[in-house]
Amino acid sequence: MLSSNKTFNFSILLVLVALFLASCSNKNSAQDIRKALDDDPTILTDVMKKNPQVFMETLQQMASEMKQQALADRNRKEKEILEDAFKNPIQVQSHSDDLIIGNPNAKVKIYEYSDFQCPFCFRALETVKQLMDEYGKDVAFIYRHLPIDSIHPQARLAAQYYEAIRIKHGKKAFKFHETILHNQAKIRLGEKYLLEVVKKMGLDTKEIKKLANSKQVDDKIAFDIESANKLGFSGTPGFVVGGVPVKGAYPYAHFKKIIDRLLENKTADTK
Repeated sequence: MLSSNKTFNFSILLVLVALFLASCSNKNSAQDIRKALDDDPTILTDVMKKNPQVFMETLQQMASEMKQQALADRNRKEKEILEDAFKNPIQVQSHSDDLIIGNPNAKVKIYEYSDFQCPFCFRALETVKQLMDEYGKDVAFIYRHLPIDSIHPQARLAAQYYEAIRIKHGKKAFKFHETILHNQAKIRLGEKYLLEVVKKMGLDTKEIKKLANSKQVDDKIAFDIESANKLGFSGTPGFVVGGVPVKGAYPYAHFKKIIDRLLENKTADTK
């Protein structure tokens, strides 16, 4: 085990070299160090070779500190964005064909823009179900489509079948949604697999197939994609939780924090 003093001294050496080379001040000293290293680069490499373990420990320590700083910066930035979203919530354009799961008059509506072949959207499904269970009538869920055709060639077709089922059978579309996401690997089989799911649900496969290729379905998916683009979503999943955008499959705790605050604000407004 190397002594802490030796590690500390070597760390100081590396930091001083870096500071002198990058600093705008102490120009003469910086120039002297730079010239010395230019003339004989082995000065630094020799030190490294003589102290390999200390060198690696120092690099690891610096890397860890940089990672922690990056995480702190990210958290601070996310907090700033979140605070701005609470003050300036975004508006989601409604559509008469939106399927609302839960209380239509819920205090908080959760919109999700999703792709049936996106693995992160499967993770998001479990989060949404957990939120619906915990908050009950206070939240409602609206599923919208954002198929990424370039990397998920069967996602749009799955969306078409979802919409066809929604038109004919309402909330059974959400059962289709869950089934598909739980069996994402099979979506690559295309329409054959989707028809199998429809059949197992006890629905008319010919009717659903015909409706899946209708203009009504195409128009709804096009509306969803345009809505997502207006809101700044280019990847999936993308959420709008009571006006607060959430880009990505964030953990349950992140959504809970947002919903709790939204409900607190609404309660305060009614007093």
